[in-house]
Amino acid sequence: MSAQFPADVSWKGLFENWPEGLSRRGIVVSTLNESMPFKGFMTRPDMVVLERQNPDSLGARFILLRYDGIASIKLTDPLKAADFEPLGFTGRFSIA
Repeated sequence: MSAQFPADVSWKGLFENWPEGLSRRGIVVSTLNESMPFKGFMTRPDMVVLERQNPDSLGARFILLRYDGIASIKLTDPLKAADFEPLGFTGRFSIA
């Protein structure tokens, strides 16, 4: 987890420099307010491919999403403050 993360990190930068210590699972919330759970991903310069945990109601197992379509990312696994340090965060949480 030695990757240096710039202060003005983008979603592209996050996915391309995802710390090894962080699980590749979470939920992407799109700018259209859609929640998309994922268990893995692949990147390219203009978009990310999210591997879904379960197919959606139409049977889709993968989502191709432009970085500018991402509003937020939720991480679902238990983490510690130290897990966020490679992303440039400092400080501590209320729990150890």
